[in-house]
Amino acid sequence: MIAVGTPFHGRRVDKPWGYELIWAEQQRYVGKILHIEQGQQLSYQYHQQKDETIHLLSGVLELQVACAEGPRQTLRLQPGESFHIVPGLRHRMTAIETCDVLEASTPELDDVVRLEDRYGRVEGK
Repeated sequence: MIAVGTPFHGRRVDKPWGYELIWAEQQRYVGKILHIEQGQQLSYQYHQQKDETIHLLSGVLELQVACAEGPRQTLRLQPGESFHIVPGLRHRMTAIETCDVLEASTPELDDVVRLEDRYGRVEGK
């Protein structure tokens, strides 16, 4: 017999760069759409446990990545391209054009260590 789930309408979380639409939130995984307005960017950050894969649905996205204290590499993602962000990988997303980014991740939503943030959200600074 197939178990029937409960409808989940998702929830919107406003951010200074746009918003997140959390469309799936389960014990083992989370699904989000990150809507990033043109010219806005997320923190330069890493996760200690959270493992995520992003997929660009629309727009043009600049993705900075670096291992620990290593040099930053900048990638430009076009719609249809994906990138796997493992725990510990420093990263930052910047919308060259307004973007919608699909994110599938493990459920540790509060696992964010911000290193730089244009909106003043870095702890201890």
